[in-house]
Amino acid sequence: MCFPVVEAFRGGPSLIRVVGHRGARGILPENSMIGFEFAMSTGAHLLEFDVVLTGDDVPVITHNHRLHAPTFREPGGLFLQGKEPKVASLTWAEMQAFEIGRIDGTSDYGQRFLDQAQLDGVHVPRLLDLLRLVAQPQYGAAQLMLELKSDPDFAHDADYRKRIVETVVGEVRSTGLSARTLLHSFDWKLLAECQAQAPDIPTSFLTQLPGNADEVGEDTSKSISPDFSGRERQIPDMVREAGGKLWCPYVHDVTPVDIERAKKLGLCIAVWTVNELADIDRMIDLEIDAIVSDYPGRVQRRLSDRGFSWISEAASAGHQSPAEQAATTPAAAKV
Repeated sequence: MCFPVVEAFRGGPSLIRVVGHRGARGILPENSMIGFEFAMSTGAHLLEFDVVLTGDDVPVITHNHRLHAPTFREPGGLFLQGKEPKVASLTWAEMQAFEIGRIDGTSDYGQRFLDQAQLDGVHVPRLLDLLRLVAQPQYGAAQLMLELKSDPDFAHDADYRKRIVETVVGEVRSTGLSARTLLHSFDWKLLAECQAQAPDIPTSFLTQLPGNADEVGEDTSKSISPDFSGRERQIPDMVREAGGKLWCPYVHDVTPVDIERAKKLGLCIAVWTVNELADIDRMIDLEIDAIVSDYPGRVQRRLSDRGFSWISEAASAGHQSPAEQAATTPAAAKV
């Protein structure tokens, strides 16, 4: 089966897609509505983001299963101190008491994103908030890489897997976006549940090899991922056998052999999270399909400098922003 949303992430000759990771985390608050709107305004219409269930089963867009101390501020403006409460222990209304528009520059996590803007009045959005935004006609080119976060506390709970998939898929369908959404996870059991409940929505398989260090200040995925020991070079085959349409490996894991094998299997390849210029160049050299980055503008600039586009010439002009139209206009026509 051919899925248009998968093809929206697939590259081609002199074409590599750009995916805004958590919107544009490098410069605006992560997983925020302002970050998503900004990314789309620059022509980065492929959005990656994270979904967790609250205690009252509202899908919200946030990365960690606990409120993230370096990015969550309590009423009064102070960053969280002490034990971080679990998202699953709070209702949607209770989560709205916290702001996420600033980053604690004294934290190790904050030191990773020195250019991120500091904003007030920014709160965790619901999945439904983003879906309703993207469903508007002006965002018709947007495609969603929706990561379902798998809570290790519920890793063996089949009822929980069924509930989160049912809830998320229900909201995607209710907004008419099932044809523009990838269901994306490190938890392959969760992805199997996605395939069972929503065979019309393609699945995207995230991977990270256990030998690589976890990213500072973030929940690890290693406890809920398959065991790749001794099968590190067989992962593309494993993804294909599991019914995956897109493979999303970690930037420090991929090799030319992996990419060649994945392409032979017909998998679309989007690599996360590619921020440094040397890594961006390496991904361009490997001719992957899509680059997932906290700095989508940085990737666009490097692609442009090297003669690549990130927007298909076949994309509807009516759905292109000025930035996209400029990216697909031949150089001679711009003179």
